[in-house]
Amino acid sequence: QVHLVESGGGLVQPGGSLRLSCAASGSINKWYVFGWYRQAPGKQRELAATITTRSITNYSDSVKGRFTISRDNAKNTVYLQMNSLKPEDTAVYYCMRTQVENTYWGQGTQVTVSS
Repeated sequence: QVHLVESGGGLVQPGGSLRLSCAASGSINKWYVFGWYRQAPGKQRELAATITTRSITNYSDSVKGRFTISRDNAKNTVYLQMNSLKPEDTAVYYCMRTQVENTYWGQGTQVTVSS
């Protein structure tokens, strides 16, 4: 079992920045996909960004060029630096980790972009 704890959400004005963090604990495997999905009100959960053990990153087109995913393997932590935020980035952001054919989810952190 893997436990994921997110932090860093909040309210920010359009054009602002936030950094999300997600720390994993438990049965950590060195081979993984680690990252973030998001779910806006009334919409399905969608990919934001992921990173693999081999540092392969994947971004949705809607965040590419504005968001940057990174990780610290020593801390089992993944980060999402979000710049140039737009109102349409408002969503609950969920941390996810896939390893050994299992996918784990965090509880979610709210990001609200509004003036």
